[in-house]
Amino acid sequence: MAIKVGDSAPDFTLPNQANEPVALSSFRGQKAVVLYFYPKDDTPGCTVESCSFRDSYEDFLAAGAEVIGISSDSPDSHRAFASKHNLPFTLVSDSGSAVRKAYGVPATLGLLPGRVTYVIDKDGIVRHIFNSQFNPKGHVNEAMGILKGLQTA
Repeated sequence: MAIKVGDSAPDFTLPNQANEPVALSSFRGQKAVVLYFYPKDDTPGCTVESCSFRDSYEDFLAAGAEVIGISSDSPDSHRAFASKHNLPFTLVSDSGSAVRKAYGVPATLGLLPGRVTYVIDKDGIVRHIFNSQFNPKGHVNEAMGILKGLQTA
């Protein structure tokens, strides 16, 4: 069953690009999280999306949010991808796709892992979901717009 706006975000602990555990719950009460699921490291759309998050990363921090990218790629793959594109945020490895399934991220055309971004407030509640396989830059704009609204709420 897919997660909906207003639901508590399913917690997870996954290894990051340094092979260190990252728990979503560690951000609770501290800051919002922009969690973006993407298909694969170093593919054209995923590179555009990740570099767009990189280019706006300081704006996300200023809005009180952390950015976390998640795919089934290994920590080593994430490390190479982050290094190659100077990604300043965390990438976590969902090797068995358990977290992708817990969030209900759909596959595109039944084959490609979906590209979905969740804006999770500092209380761990999902405030926005943006699903677009073919608009990788749109994920950054959608998430930033929601965060700005949360700041004024």
